[in-house]
Amino acid sequence: MDHLIVRWGLDQLPEVLRARRTFLLATDRWEEPVAVAGRWSNLPTDEQIEVGDAEVLLAVGGGSTIDTGKRVSAQRGLPLVSVPSTYSGAEWTPFYGIRDRGRRRHGAGSGALLEAIVYEVGLTLDLPREVTGGTALNALAHCCEAQYTRGHEAAGDELGLKGAAEIDEALPRVLADGHDVDARTRLLIGAAHAGHALALNGLALAHAVAQALGGRYGIAHGALNAVCLPPALRFNRDFVPDALLAGRAAARADELKALAGFSGLAALGVPENELELVADDVVAAAGARANPRPVSRDDALAIIREAY
Repeated sequence: MDHLIVRWGLDQLPEVLRARRTFLLATDRWEEPVAVAGRWSNLPTDEQIEVGDAEVLLAVGGGSTIDTGKRVSAQRGLPLVSVPSTYSGAEWTPFYGIRDRGRRRHGAGSGALLEAIVYEVGLTLDLPREVTGGTALNALAHCCEAQYTRGHEAAGDELGLKGAAEIDEALPRVLADGHDVDARTRLLIGAAHAGHALALNGLALAHAVAQALGGRYGIAHGALNAVCLPPALRFNRDFVPDALLAGRAAARADELKALAGFSGLAALGVPENELELVADDVVAAAGARANPRPVSRDDALAIIREAY
């Protein structure tokens, strides 16, 4: 990802966009940060989006918005500049999920032309507590899983450890005071490290479970990672380095999950009588295949039940 431009502050956007005709993807919540040639705000969507004579795409928002931007980038062959408003890390990878307006995932793709990321802490100050906690714990899952995916690289390992330390320190402060600018800045730095680690080392079992559940029920990806990460870390305990979260990764993930207000899959509305169907989806997922410990259907079901 050495080619990816990373800047901090919305005042950097004009330099990044270089006066090109810009098409904006952002929900109605966000004002246009620069002059644009066109805009799409009904997000997420699986509809085809016409961008006219745009030369560059600008996605402002959370993971679903940025995923839509990546889909359009891949389809139109246009470079994408992302301004993330959560801690999802979607801005770092060319892969994307395709979600309809009900947030149900029914497809995926790759090939987005990632050009730049512009981080702006001010966009995160009013994030609801659930979104803050969920997307931050999704970022923590990126950091943790970067340590042990099959074929993981040392650079991704190091970024994951740095990101996990930042998130561990900053998230409790942000949950106590969402307008603590220093804590929000540290959390966003941790999420940036997490996204970079994700791009280098990929995903494993916690994400396989979260994606299977999200695709089936349309539940927020961050919330699912919050409850799926601790049992996945326990399953992979032999591969979790002692340097991660002071040697108590699963226990600390449990503590942060509770602090953020998450309990389990039951509270998120997952029907208990369909857990076996979800287990089938998990073992077929790329994250399960990249996990360092083989994952059988029974293993997947046990992890889902533990998260329930």
